[in-house]
Amino acid sequence: MAESLAFHQRHLITMEGLSRDEIEAILAVARSFRELNERDIKKSPSLRGRTVINLFFENSTRTRSSFEIAGKRLSADVINISASGSSTTKGETLLDTAANLQAMVPDVVVVRHAQGGACEFLTRHLECSIVNAGDGRHEHPTQALLDLLTMHDHIGDWADKTIAIVGDVTHSRVARSNLIALKTLGAHTRVVAPPTLLPRDVQNYGCEVHYDLERGIAGADVVMVLRLQRERMQGSFIPSINEYFNMYGINRDRLHRMAPGALVMHPGPINRGVELASDAADGPESLVLEQVKNGVAVRMAVLHLLGQGTGI
Repeated sequence: MAESLAFHQRHLITMEGLSRDEIEAILAVARSFRELNERDIKKSPSLRGRTVINLFFENSTRTRSSFEIAGKRLSADVINISASGSSTTKGETLLDTAANLQAMVPDVVVVRHAQGGACEFLTRHLECSIVNAGDGRHEHPTQALLDLLTMHDHIGDWADKTIAIVGDVTHSRVARSNLIALKTLGAHTRVVAPPTLLPRDVQNYGCEVHYDLERGIAGADVVMVLRLQRERMQGSFIPSINEYFNMYGINRDRLHRMAPGALVMHPGPINRGVELASDAADGPESLVLEQVKNGVAVRMAVLHLLGQGTGI
């Protein structure tokens, strides 16, 4: 595939450092695999004979399932290891886990971990390619890539578009990966949240900062709603769930503040009535299920490129 020539990474840990050409190369390959996913027989020989290990220390539905489907559709041998089924529950360190995995000679290891930096750590101790499937509050690059693919299908080039990211930016690895990628692609980005849910360095991402929802989403082409990650919160970040929804929840009435034809996205899982009302989550503006669909194609593209697969 010609697009493979534009991609020069051994691992995918962060969106930082990926060039526009590399991002667009991943998306181009993903579009090819998306076409394959529409066929009756959804199978490519791309990674035949290769081994992909999905190492998930955190629970996941969409990400883990889509990586598993992606690997199998590329004909790889896919091994799934969850936290409850790993030796870490018996006290094994991540370093020892890495050493044991290396002894099995995998080609790609996909890692989801509660600790930021865990994936970068593994790149120093495993000889295979590492894919970050979400590490702590750091990044989630394949989620950003599937978001980019979904957006591009509907709004075209990002350069003259406004993307508003609403909600719990402080705890969101999805927000970080998207802000980095959208800056690289030249989009105009805003973050909209109470001060308690914005990291101190948020302006370093080149985005506008808004505390008022209606001003923050006014004229936006896409509003990306973030999950309120209460499991990562230590202390009181919001007065109450009801007050948070009243101030920052997205419903159909608030969508009228956005640009005509504006779209709604959410990385999931959705807390209905907390970040997003059902009339917005299930409305014609919602791209939530398209994001899930594109997730399989994007993860196929990433595994293909890192696994040095050839041909569709």
